[in-house]
Amino acid sequence: MSNPRWQSAVPEPEPRVSAAGILRAVARGGVILSIISLGLLALVPLRLVERMRHGPARPWTTWVVHKVAWACRCVIGLRVERQGAAASESRLAFVANHMSWLDIFVLNGEAPMVFVAKAEVAGWPVIGWIARAARTEFIARDPRQVGAQSAHLAERLERGRRLLIFPEGTSTDGQQVLPFRASLFRAFTDAAPLTLQPIALSYTAPEGADPRFYGWWGEMPLGPHLLAVLGARRQGKVSVTFCQPIPVTVDSDRKALAKQAENAVRVVV
Repeated sequence: MSNPRWQSAVPEPEPRVSAAGILRAVARGGVILSIISLGLLALVPLRLVERMRHGPARPWTTWVVHKVAWACRCVIGLRVERQGAAASESRLAFVANHMSWLDIFVLNGEAPMVFVAKAEVAGWPVIGWIARAARTEFIARDPRQVGAQSAHLAERLERGRRLLIFPEGTSTDGQQVLPFRASLFRAFTDAAPLTLQPIALSYTAPEGADPRFYGWWGEMPLGPHLLAVLGARRQGKVSVTFCQPIPVTVDSDRKALAKQAENAVRVVV
């Protein structure tokens, strides 16, 4: 499951933040950390109750994470334009194109879901902490573990977890969609029957900023990007399109499934 970080042929934009922008970033960052901290305090007792009353299901904690993400997104000030809605089926999974750490707040703020991320994300500063708090499922990028990890994710889907996978395998600058990797769809076919819903994300930078302003990719350092986004005086927007759901059966072909989901996202992005 090895996949290098995507690199752009065009140098990434150099974050430039004014003194006022730094103050805005500190203020917004402080509020976001406070919201996440309060969410964590609520999650601890809720998880204990859930274990006793709901077993492996996590209906309350998933809702709390959803509301925390929505609140953090509001603090950032990123406008959201949504087309469509999450499907109503109980056995539901999502796939989406991937551009930034912002995707965590944008997507989880739209519908309760559990993210699937590469294992190294767990060790990233700030982002790893947020991901672990949100009950992210981490998978190793090792071809030898594909079978075991797909079985683990399928078991989560069978328990009612609404998993979201970024099948490009890496983040980009948002100006294109990379091919969806069929190997990441194995968990869906293993857990069939279920419904798979592609989600298309498209960011619009603040007026006058580089079109790739919200993208975070390759070897870009996280600190300066966080500072630039949180410090922006006026934010841009993100379009979130819930595409037509795709039925997944035990006979579904992973490659065809990946291509169908990819095409649905490409049409929008």
